Amino acid sequence: MTILIAGGGIAGLALGLTLHQTGVPFHIFETVRELKPLGVGINLQPNAVRELHDLGLARDLDAIGVKTRQLGFYSKLGKPIWEEPRGTWAGYAWPQYSVHRGALQMMLFRALMERAGPGCLSTGARVLGFESTGSGAALRLEGGQRIEGRLAAAADGIHSALRAQMVPDEGAPVWNGRILWRATTRAPEFKGGAAMAMIGHDHLRLVAYPISAPGPGGRADMNWIAEKRFDPSAHWRKEDWNRPADISEFLPDFQSWRFGWIDVPALIRGAETVYEYPMVDRDPLKSWTAGNVTLMGDAAHPTYPVGSNGASQAIVDARVIGAKLLEHGLNAGAFRAYEADVRPLTTAVGLANRAGGGPDAILQRVEDLCGGDFRDIGQVLPQEDLAAHAAKYKSIAGFSISGLNARPSTIAPGARIG
Repeated sequence: MTILIAGGGIAGLALGLTLHQTGVPFHIFETVRELKPLGVGINLQPNAVRELHDLGLARDLDAIGVKTRQLGFYSKLGKPIWEEPRGTWAGYAWPQYSVHRGALQMMLFRALMERAGPGCLSTGARVLGFESTGSGAALRLEGGQRIEGRLAAAADGIHSALRAQMVPDEGAPVWNGRILWRATTRAPEFKGGAAMAMIGHDHLRLVAYPISAPGPGGRADMNWIAEKRFDPSAHWRKEDWNRPADISEFLPDFQSWRFGWIDVPALIRGAETVYEYPMVDRDPLKSWTAGNVTLMGDAAHPTYPVGSNGASQAIVDARVIGAKLLEHGLNAGAFRAYEADVRPLTTAVGLANRAGGGPDAILQRVEDLCGGDFRDIGQVLPQEDLAAHAAKYKSIAGFSISGLNARPSTIAPGARIG
């Protein structure tokens, strides 16, 4: 009866919490020997926050995150293109959160340990592959161990060993020529606080938002991401996925980005450590499920970090899997039903992000039209066009305001197997 889960990141932990809630036995296998709060800031959209609330984690989220009040897009000269309320300020029944990724993972881990006990998760257990039979599934672990269960879910990220077995000729993730530099800096909030800013255009851009409450002087832990585009055929350190960076390689490009409400060079220089990542994804798959094994999270649908959707979708995946197990039982039919619901949506999001159809595409459009310099944005782009662009991505990604608020719970309160 046990569901085997490869990976103890956000996706795997969310699935573990969901299975515990619905009375399904499970076990998580995590490569690292000790979970630590790694990473930088991410955003959780209201569709994912709703699911975490349904897991009884509302207070836990409040303790680690900032309820995002506003998102704004600004030209390379710091001029406002489009500003919109977010979360409950926008009319959602649930907030949006800006949070440190590691803090979120550790919150989910603590909740799982308190509810299911430490015996539900094995660390230092690298999953190398799977077997699927007519009656169940098995995971093959480093060291020769073979663990049998009823079903198995791959939550082992963009470098998933289970995905590699399903798609042996896929190769490395696809780099699009962009490099991200990410860090947190203690710095002043802007635009009234709890606000996100996306600044620049397709070739040079910065995203910034607070992931802590402000302290003395209005300073908070500000998460920021600097992005620069290179020729995709050029040599870069593509094999380095999480390396400390030298800010001299990109700081000069942002040296003039001081706009009164934000000082980008000071933000960059104020970080203790800056990490460098290539922006990568993978081509969408035609199937995630092989027999009694399925993919979820970044193992299923890694996408560019556009639209603040990656971690949110991983959480939604976990809840949909839980709902389909309740509906179909512990069998491959539940995985096929999950895939039928989720794969078309995530494929559309991934392709939109690749094609510049994410919410930040408006930055390049303004750059093309006027070089980012204007007195009245309405003379460059009508407000109704800007509003329609913002609404379109929410609809593609599955968190339109009216649609989400009207949708019934993914898992009904108290629903359990058997």
